[in-house]
Amino acid sequence: MTKSNIKKIIAVIIPLIIFLLPPSFFPIENLSIVEKRVIGIFFLAAFFWVLEPIPIYATSVLIIVLELLLISDKSFVLFMQGSDAANFGTLMSYREIMATFASPIIMLFLGGFFLALSATKYRLDQNLARVLLKPFGEKPKMVMMGLMVITAGFSMFMSNTATTAMMLSILAPVLAVFNPGDKGKTAFALCVPVAANIGGIATPIGTPPNAIALKYLADTGTISFGQWMSFGFPFVLVLLLFSWVLLSALFPIETPKIKLAIKGKFLKTQKAYIVYATFAVTIFLWLFDFLHGMNAYIVALIPVAVFSATGIINKEDLKNLSWDVLWLVSGGIALGNALDKSGLAKNVVANIPFEAFPALALIVFTATLGLLMANFMSNTATANLLLPIIAALGTTMTSLEDFGGGKMLILCLTFSVSLGMALPISTPPNALAHATGQIQTNQMSKVGVIVGITGVLLTFVMLYVLKMVQFI
Repeated sequence: MTKSNIKKIIAVIIPLIIFLLPPSFFPIENLSIVEKRVIGIFFLAAFFWVLEPIPIYATSVLIIVLELLLISDKSFVLFMQGSDAANFGTLMSYREIMATFASPIIMLFLGGFFLALSATKYRLDQNLARVLLKPFGEKPKMVMMGLMVITAGFSMFMSNTATTAMMLSILAPVLAVFNPGDKGKTAFALCVPVAANIGGIATPIGTPPNAIALKYLADTGTISFGQWMSFGFPFVLVLLLFSWVLLSALFPIETPKIKLAIKGKFLKTQKAYIVYATFAVTIFLWLFDFLHGMNAYIVALIPVAVFSATGIINKEDLKNLSWDVLWLVSGGIALGNALDKSGLAKNVVANIPFEAFPALALIVFTATLGLLMANFMSNTATANLLLPIIAALGTTMTSLEDFGGGKMLILCLTFSVSLGMALPISTPPNALAHATGQIQTNQMSKVGVIVGITGVLLTFVMLYVLKMVQFI
């Protein structure tokens, strides 16, 4: 039996056993039948996201369907009643479960995807890269800094995977001119995925964990697009500078000059101008929401409407959107809703004496757990699994108030999850960079571990400062 088949069997059997266990088996007082079913769905999601017997986006769809069948008010009639009617629990509205496919978070990402797709289609990304890299000259260290800055900048508004693929294609001819023994080749190959992973932290649409966190932050006082960038952007700049110094130190560059040859000109067609204008207006409206009152979710639909109405994004282009990411995020939202609405998250937190733990120790543990899990599984799946529990914990622990309360825990976990980049399997940018053949796994791990730990420590410092200035 192959290793893959063993994983599939484990992923299916363990959640099935949990589904069949009676509520009295679980060490949680007053556990309802609905809550027990949610536990089964949670463990199924965990094992399927970790072991991947099916694609992770398919797991998200499976979660939503199982919720509709097992805990919705329109499920199969036999599933809507139990032997212990007094402790059956409250069923969720089927409309609420289905609405996760069109959650405001999904619309935010959809707008970001439309922007990214139009930028690629009309070569806005390559032309911006050409213009923005020019001031960095031909000195290797400065060129590497330019690559990291541009990659991180694109990753704030585009898919990290698409950004990495584009920047590696620009970099490929340059890697070929390095001498075989020049460690600088490794530094250049690593700088792109590292910058892509870090850059996504700067905005709510930069990476799925950020958007998922917004859902839970809304319960503690919404953070707007501009507010997120006010602390996310400086964080990215500092960690990017650290990563640049680290790569330069670990992999000294011997080649005296580097020249990036990026050809092309800005398109001057009517549709190209519409893309440029819409891109600029959307980002402006996101950053200055305090001037016009629209939130990021509403603004995100402007490029969707404009590009659809003008034919800039047609039905063939729609096939190239990252629908799998939207499904993955929607499944996480559905799982979070089930944990929350069933009362399971708060019930679990109430049955564990978290109040006995020092608040600072809990924050450190949360960040460490998120970082470790994100190195071995999808960052989005990690956020989907941990954020509902952490959000519930943040609302119940009074000792956290001195450390920023629930917001501190949520932001700590979110940033830590995005810093999981130690292995080729940790993130798609890592996998793309490793596929170039220029990076060994131990080299990627060394950089990923150092950047990850430094990023978590920087997260603690940043959140402490924000607490001191009463931002959170």
